Amino acid sequence: MATKIRLARGGSKKRPYYRIVIADVRSPRDGKFIERVGSYNPMVASDHADRIVLDKEKIEHWLKVGAQPTDRVQRFLADAGIMEAKKRPDQTKKSKPKAKAQERMAEEAAKKEAAEQAAKDAAEAAAAPAEEKSE
Repeated sequence: MATKIRLARGGSKKRPYYRIVIADVRSPRDGKFIERVGSYNPMVASDHADRIVLDKEKIEHWLKVGAQPTDRVQRFLADAGIMEAKKRPDQTKKSKPKAKAQERMAEEAAKKEAAEQAAKDAAEAAAAPAEEKSE
């Protein structure tokens, strides 16, 4: 049986309250679950102790058994130090510039680097004769 550590929504309209539960993957979001292992109250201030409550022993047991946390729950567990945070990509593919724009940026970088190198060489050449004349 595949299990997930996920959020089950409770509370009234516009006043959400979530239980962190161990549930079968096939069961509905707010339906039957195996065990309750914590709670999350987004209506409380972020620095309040009751915002996220976790039973670490039960969660560690279920992780060892093979339960997979959802993305949001995994973030909660990472904040609590139970597991590592999921790596998120820096940029999505859509947000990157297109191929021609990338080529232009590479050309500009190469020109800039060549200009810096030429300026550095000119400065060294100007400094070298000045030292010879002073001797």
